[in-house]
Parts: sequence; C-alpha cells; structure tokens
Amino acid sequence: MAQNREFRNRRLHSLLGVIPIGLFLLEHLITNYMATKGPDSFNSAAAFLENLPFRVVLETVLIFLPLIYHAVYGIYIAFTAKNNLGRFSFFRNWMYMLQRLTGIITLIFIVWHIWSTRIQAAMGAEVDFNMMSDILSNPFMVVFYIVGIISTTFHFSNGLWSFAVSWGITVSPKSQRVSTYVTLVIFVLISYVGVRAILAFV
Repeated sequence: MAQNREFRNRRLHSLLGVIPIGLFLLEHLITNYMATKGPDSFNSAAAFLENLPFRVVLETVLIFLPLIYHAVYGIYIAFTAKNNLGRFSFFRNWMYMLQRLTGIITLIFIVWHIWSTRIQAAMGAEVDFNMMSDILSNPFMVVFYIVGIISTTFHFSNGLWSFAVSWGITVSPKSQRVSTYVTLVIFVLISYVGVRAILAFV
C-alpha cells in the first residue's frame, strides 16, 4: 500500500514538473527573451501577462500550488535518495545526482525570484524592464541569476527524460538513449534563451 502511494506521488511529482510547471517555465523564458528586443517589447509582454483575467487564480492554481507540491516532494526525494556515485559512476547516476542538486539550487533561486518580483509587485512595485535592470545592476546578482537559470533549465530538461521513463514513453534502452540526446539539446537551447534574456537586462 505504501509502495503504491509512493509510486503515485512520484508520478504526480513528475507530471507536475512538466505540466504545468515546465510549460510555465518555457512561457516565462520566452517572455523574458523579449528583453533582447528592447525595454518596450519586454514591458508589453509583461503587461499582457499582468492584465490577464483571473490572473491571481490562474497563478495560484496552475503555478504556485503545483510548484509547492513539486518542491516539497522533491526535497523529500533529494534527502531520502540513495545515490550510487561511490560505487557506480555511470552517466545516469551522475544525472540523477545532478537532478537532486539542481532541484535544491532551483528552489532557492525561485524563492528569491518570487520575493524580488511577485512579492514586490504585490507591495506596489511595477514588474518591468527597469525592475529587472535594477536587480541585475549588481554583478553578484547577474552570476546568481545565470546559475539559477542554468540550474532550472537543466532540472527541467533532465526531468523530461525521467518523465518519459516513468510514464512508459521511453521503455527500451535505445529510446532512452535517444531521449538523452533530445533532452540535452533542449537544455542547451532553453539555457541560451534564458541566459541571453538575463544579459539583455544588464
């Protein structure tokens, strides 16, 4: 019974990491990438999202609640997992370890990002190009954001590989090998989008 519950929890954790959290990540990266086209383009994209009908309800149901579950259960997995790096230095064991590590880094980054943007917006600040430019005027914050973005994109991309396995999409060793290459390409592409967007604010 306990094993069945853990199996269901892990599958839900995996699913939420892709839908809706992963989809929101991609949308967020694309919105931020508008900064490469100038302040007006970014401000227009940000304003569109800010003015969505029922925005608070949508953010709560589709982003914050799934994110809280994914983060809390992810912490449980990270601190109860048994890594085999000391015995088996296989590629997948390293990726498993990095998935847990980037999960913790990503959580720290997301909490800070929410505090410095969403919470500040709730207190009356305007989420626009100038806000992000002010945050990234500090070189430490530039490094922090780049590390956070790369950690987040790796966690998502590698999580896609785990998602495909746990949901029975990639069963054979060959399909899992192909999935590894596909997810690595996804990691490189969305990391470029994320980092390029950060540098546009500097």
